[in-house]
Amino acid sequence: MAGSIVLVGSGEFSPSMEAIDRALLVATGRARPRVAIIPTASWPDGEAVFRRWIEQGTAHFESLGAEVECVELRVRGDALDDACAQAIGEADLVYLSGGKPDHLLATLAGTPAAAAIRAVHQRGGIVAGCSAGAMVLAAHLPRVVRRRFLRFPMGWRDALGLVPGAAVLPHYDAFPEVLALAAVLAAPRRTAVLGIDEDTAVVGRDGAWRVEGRGRVTVWHGRRRARHRDGEWFRLDEPSGPAQLAEAAPPWDAEVVDDR
Repeated sequence: MAGSIVLVGSGEFSPSMEAIDRALLVATGRARPRVAIIPTASWPDGEAVFRRWIEQGTAHFESLGAEVECVELRVRGDALDDACAQAIGEADLVYLSGGKPDHLLATLAGTPAAAAIRAVHQRGGIVAGCSAGAMVLAAHLPRVVRRRFLRFPMGWRDALGLVPGAAVLPHYDAFPEVLALAAVLAAPRRTAVLGIDEDTAVVGRDGAWRVEGRGRVTVWHGRRRARHRDGEWFRLDEPSGPAQLAEAAPPWDAEVVDDR
């Protein structure tokens, strides 16, 4: 059975995500889970930023009792390396942190590293992405044209597709919603666009999604909008309210077993 997918609006490796990440580690069923952190999206901002995400992610998950390996995957050549793919494939939880989504997708698409991420998910492991990481895990990624201080969505491209039929707009509460409408209305047909607030996550498995964190998740199906708050459930394949899924089991329910 495929594992959970976690999409985070912002706040990776911070205190705001501690309770959520602790629950995800319990959900792996391992006494000492293995976490692979992939900070690739931060590489365009320089080596110092890249190293800072490695250090922050390692400290965060080690404090929660995990065994952490940061996969130093900077460019596409690294993603073609079998050693990187092996490090990813041995993880119980793979975490793609934030930065530049275009670089992350160009680096991973069609590589052994991307195949390893998919394999972790298919065997029941958890795959999480924050900000750029969340965007790339979805089916579609917006193409953005930059003009000075403004960015304009000008179409869409295929992303990794671990969340079929979906696209993600992170940091959703950090800008006026009207600015998101151009992207929403231009999204491919039958695409659910998820606007995920900062310090907020949505955890999905078997088609059911639950909101965790301080903010909201806004789900767009064409011109139809629905808001979901902490603890509420929804589905992407059909607009529905949390009451319809109130009896569903949390996607991280698991029994802790002895470590490998």
